[in-house]
Amino acid sequence: MIKFVEKPLFSIMKPKFIIINGPNLNLLGTREPEIYGNKTFEDFLPEIREKFSHCDIEYYQTNHEGSIIDKLHEVGFSYQGIVLNAGAYTHYSYAIADALKAIKTPCIEIHISDIYAREDFRSQSVTGVNCISIVSGKGLEGYKIALQELLDYLKI
Repeated sequence: MIKFVEKPLFSIMKPKFIIINGPNLNLLGTREPEIYGNKTFEDFLPEIREKFSHCDIEYYQTNHEGSIIDKLHEVGFSYQGIVLNAGAYTHYSYAIADALKAIKTPCIEIHISDIYAREDFRSQSVTGVNCISIVSGKGLEGYKIALQELLDYLKI
């Protein structure tokens, strides 16, 4: 008799993660370089994919709140992890917060700048309460930190 041992799919296939960037993050490299740096996210993405070559890393950017929600719904039950930089929506989008609460995939919120050291309104995160962690103020390297935190959380 052959006995099969059930393994999680991500132990056989590459674990699948998505980085979702929200409004104005398409302007990285030109927007307020003193805060966000001179590198575009597209220039940085190969570094992430190289460091996490054992993972499938998808990238999605939109300036539209509903598109973020649609993407969370799309991946929120099948991917192993989400890294979300919702930009300014972080501070007031209860719709994105509700979408995060409704899905099963763990999410880490990321901010390139230190949201706690900027204007008062930026220190509030309505979306972060539905994430397993918040990484703030580590520059683009924060994305790598967030992915590593997800791997540690998932014990991959």
